Amino acid sequence: MRNPIDARSPWVFRWAMLVTFLTFPLIWLGGLVTTHDAGMAVPDWPGTFGYNLFLYPISAWIYGPFDLFVEHGHRLLASIVGLLAIGLCVVAYRTESRRWLVGTCFFFLAAIIAQGVLGGVRVLFDARTLAMFHGCSGPLVFALGSFIAMASSTRWDKSKPRLVGNGLGRLAVFLLVLSVSQLFVGAHLRHSLPTWLPTFFMSLVHTHLLMAALIAIGILGVFLLVRRSSNRPFRELRGPSNALFTIVAVQILLGFATWIANYVTPWVELTPWLARYTVQGKGFWESMIVTGHQATGSLLIVCSLWLVCRAYRRFPRVESLQQMSVK
Repeated sequence: MRNPIDARSPWVFRWAMLVTFLTFPLIWLGGLVTTHDAGMAVPDWPGTFGYNLFLYPISAWIYGPFDLFVEHGHRLLASIVGLLAIGLCVVAYRTESRRWLVGTCFFFLAAIIAQGVLGGVRVLFDARTLAMFHGCSGPLVFALGSFIAMASSTRWDKSKPRLVGNGLGRLAVFLLVLSVSQLFVGAHLRHSLPTWLPTFFMSLVHTHLLMAALIAIGILGVFLLVRRSSNRPFRELRGPSNALFTIVAVQILLGFATWIANYVTPWVELTPWLARYTVQGKGFWESMIVTGHQATGSLLIVCSLWLVCRAYRRFPRVESLQQMSVK
């Protein structure tokens, strides 16, 4: 008799992967909008200068100002992601037997719609605070789509709860919470207001650096813990731990480069070649570095969630522990 797990349709996973892969460049484009302060390049919504979003002349978009190109491109890609999310809900409703996952797909669609409305209201009211919330919720929507892809994969169903708790799961949850918190602190730095006191801004900078250090230490702990003798049989844990280790190394380099791109360094007298560097807030490479640092942070959230799912899908249930203690 065929296993019902093996009979499950793979289309939910495929649609979820497609939506998730398109959501990441959407976050990158949104970061470019913030970097170039292009949020008001198109002053109306949901249209573009009175045109239907999809009927705006392509020549005016492609050959127009760069801030218009970025903002309108962000809107177009967001609309495509929303349409694909509708397709994901239809496929999940028709083929997925787990009702909680179907509900998660519909919640994902609602989150995408809410994100789009939040971005539109930000334009209509020209509210920088709403832009900050819009920038925070984007990576969370990305993480939710990634979770749907994880939960609809065959590996999710075939995983067995065999891993005895040894601190790895708690450390994974700690990393996830810390990564999300770092997202909010970074969003405040990205959308800083001229009315802020310098002491408040510096406190945010120090908090950001402290949390970055804690995340790096936590990821190093995960990297070593996964390789302990008790965890070596669970090779599936190495994927998220290796990804976290690689991404945090890239993120540290991007963070240092972002500081140089924005502020040079406080010790230019020790590095004469930096003394000749001129900060260009909207230069091409500067904008790519700053935006890359912001976008890579969303990957840390997703990989932390990946590790949480991989770890807790393998913890024994309470009744299993009781049976083991009786034996």
